[in-house]
Amino acid sequence: MREKKKYDLLIVGGGPAGLTAAIYATRRKLKTVLVSMTIGGQMALTNEIENYPGFDHIDGLTLAENMKTQAEKFGADFAFEEIQEIKKENNLFIAKTANTDYEVKTIILSFGLTPRKLNVLGEREFTGRGVTYCAICDGPLFKNKIVAIVGGGNSAIEAAEYMSKIAKQVYIINRTDQFRATPLLLEQTRSKKNIEFNCFTEVLEIKGEGVVKSITIANTQDKSKTEEIKLDGIFIEVGYQAKTDWLKGVVDLNGRGEIITDRDGSTSTEGIFAAGDCTDTQYKQIVISAGEGSKASLQAYKYIVGKEGKAAIPDWGKCELVGTDKTTKVKIEK
Repeated sequence: MREKKKYDLLIVGGGPAGLTAAIYATRRKLKTVLVSMTIGGQMALTNEIENYPGFDHIDGLTLAENMKTQAEKFGADFAFEEIQEIKKENNLFIAKTANTDYEVKTIILSFGLTPRKLNVLGEREFTGRGVTYCAICDGPLFKNKIVAIVGGGNSAIEAAEYMSKIAKQVYIINRTDQFRATPLLLEQTRSKKNIEFNCFTEVLEIKGEGVVKSITIANTQDKSKTEEIKLDGIFIEVGYQAKTDWLKGVVDLNGRGEIITDRDGSTSTEGIFAAGDCTDTQYKQIVISAGEGSKASLQAYKYIVGKEGKAAIPDWGKCELVGTDKTTKVKIEK
């Protein structure tokens, strides 16, 4: 028998956007449930984060657990399920998992993007221990070390150019000799003395002991030709995918499958908001996702109280400048 649960707000996804949204929503006294199969998203796969304000360094899993604990302190519920369907009924939304029907007033979609994987031996074992999917996030951890970049698009070539300033040696692994990067970027990358292009090659296996120690590559034109490269890290930059097929007809998506939002996190469907990497935002960073989660949560709160005919608690209130030409202050009316 299916279980039925009622909430003010359903958050789909447990990354930094969803966790931050849960914190803000529960502080506004919204009955909130966050539904996700995991907590932390891609953030939890990062061994060390050095660019999140307030922390000199912190591992992604610890940061995710801290966010979850904070949301729970304010009353957020967590359910480890997967939302499979969303439909609207009588000004409410019904979100279905395999076993539960969630009846909610509003929804925030914040389940991020999924990096495309190579699906080779050792990839899963060493994820977060030398295998990474974000050069900007994890690049500084490989200062003066040897790394490989897998891919031939803009993201891969940008990662290689970026890592050339940090790492001692950078290998680019590409299945063909064709690159989808912009010509200028490719030209700049080819000029770097510590970047070596390995065309017509693919990764067969990632090896190590606790952390990555080497990769085995093969010639794509002659699979019998293999080579082992000793290194410290491998950046897999073969693109990301938005797993949003189940949302077609629910909210508008762009050509990449990302959810289209306005600057406040509203989607094309009234009452459904979105935040983080699953949206069409240009930059995919933990701190940006957290900020967008807070915005979407405040908009969801505003939507609910507006439907109920109540006045929303202002975020900052009315501001006006007071004082003279020489001394100007901001007066905030709560």
